[in-house]
Amino acid sequence: MSFRIDLKVRDYECDLQGIVNNGVYFNYLEHARHEFLHANQIDFAKLAADKINLVVIRSEIDFKASLMPGDEFYILVTPKRTSKLKFAFEQQIYRTRDDKLVVSAVIIGTSVNERGRPFVSAEIDQVFPLQIE
Repeated sequence: MSFRIDLKVRDYECDLQGIVNNGVYFNYLEHARHEFLHANQIDFAKLAADKINLVVIRSEIDFKASLMPGDEFYILVTPKRTSKLKFAFEQQIYRTRDDKLVVSAVIIGTSVNERGRPFVSAEIDQVFPLQIE
């Protein structure tokens, strides 16, 4: 089950070379993850009030091409459960006009309780079910 969000490059996201700055892609990816979770009824404010925090513990990103000002693009988000305590977002950014792969990323996360101990909350478990093989 992949989730898709469509966006457009804003001029101020580009560097002197006229391409999107590499750090901006992390913002795009994070925005897509938040929208994915929101679409799956995961409420960050409620989790925080319940002293449950979602945290990124690893980011892997491969840059394949560059986006430029005005480019329209879309991000695909595919959830994966990687272990009893960890979940992953497999993400790809594609330029819309030619479906060119721009970025491929894997973001690993977990949820932590009020003592900072990792666990997978019930809300996350519903979206990232553990697959027994």
